[in-house]
Amino acid sequence: MDQKSKLRDIVLAACIVLGAAQGANAQAVQNSDASAAVVSQPTTTAALPDTSQAPQVSQPETAALTPDENRQSATGNVAELQQMIHGSDLSELRTTYNGSYGASLLFYGKEMTYYVALFQQKNFWRVIKTQDATRAELIYKDFARQTLQLSDVEIRRTQLEAQKAFTQRMVALSQERASRLQADLDVAREQQSIVDSQQQQKRAEATALAQQKVAAQDQLRASQRQVRALQRQLDSGLPLH
Repeated sequence: MDQKSKLRDIVLAACIVLGAAQGANAQAVQNSDASAAVVSQPTTTAALPDTSQAPQVSQPETAALTPDENRQSATGNVAELQQMIHGSDLSELRTTYNGSYGASLLFYGKEMTYYVALFQQKNFWRVIKTQDATRAELIYKDFARQTLQLSDVEIRRTQLEAQKAFTQRMVALSQERASRLQADLDVAREQQSIVDSQQQQKRAEATALAQQKVAAQDQLRASQRQVRALQRQLDSGLPLH
């Protein structure tokens, strides 16, 4: 084989290798696009976030809601939870009550989703939906603190209302007792007046009787003197023994 034939064979082999490499790259790009398309497709059930490669970040003590959480709380979470609450798939993990306010942490196991609800008198007020268990706990604790703050005035009003009712009841009892005492006092005064009148009458009668007694005694003594005088007259002239 001459030198020209060898050179032509080398160029042909290089073209074949280059074409194969380009084909492999094109196939890789197609596979990558297909994978991206599969990932971007919406799924019917939410998957748990992959935290195996995520750096561990300490959670803040207070759970300030993100703009997205504020938006979702204001849109459809309340209605969604109201529909789900009547089913059997939703589990109640924690609930705190303070007055008429309450906070609940609920878990929907089919989608590994947590619902954190703030409510008043069984009516949902705010509902936050998340798949982050730590975040759900923080929001629940924050909502529980809010129920404590919100119920302060309500509890204070309840206590003041009870104290007012108690005071009014004590006033009524005191007035009733005062009325009874006044009635007893009126009876006592009336009876005292009767007794005083009776005493006065009896004292007058006693005075009259005392005078009559003195007069009777004087009469008795006079009568006795008369009897003795008559007896002496009768006995005059008779021997003494």
